[in-house]
Amino acid sequence: MHRRVVPLSPAGPAAPDVLSAPRLERFLEGQTTAQGVFQDFTGKVRRRFSVALNGVREGNIVTVTEDFLFDDGERERRIWTIEAVGENGYRAVAQDMIGAAEGGVRDERLCWSYLFQLKLGQRSVRVRFHETFVALAPDTILNAARVTKFGFEIGRTTILFRKGA
Repeated sequence: MHRRVVPLSPAGPAAPDVLSAPRLERFLEGQTTAQGVFQDFTGKVRRRFSVALNGVREGNIVTVTEDFLFDDGERERRIWTIEAVGENGYRAVAQDMIGAAEGGVRDERLCWSYLFQLKLGQRSVRVRFHETFVALAPDTILNAARVTKFGFEIGRTTILFRKGA
């Protein structure tokens, strides 16, 4: 099977060959929008949300401010600092995280994992996110995450990031 190369650039597609792995420090620079869902372990959609992102890049580091709007009207802000480490590695931190997300590019995707204090009503629960990012087009990245507690899956998030939308 022959695949096509499509760089992550808002300038448009390049010559076909193999779709490259997402480079978050480049893709998230500037304005980006996203839409997503959280599904529980049965697959039932529990929450829908949209996100406005603004990224400022300095070298191999991008600081991204995410402004969430949930379907119930709740708003939330998260600020990420994402650093490209070496040729294929990534390290990221945000205020609700415990430690850092660490991972990297393998095959044609970016994968990382991290502990997170997830707000559930008036309380919060420590969970682990196992995230995978895949470039679907030059202006689109799909993020799929398994959310686990004590190794058991409690839910999934699916988010579609778009440039220029």
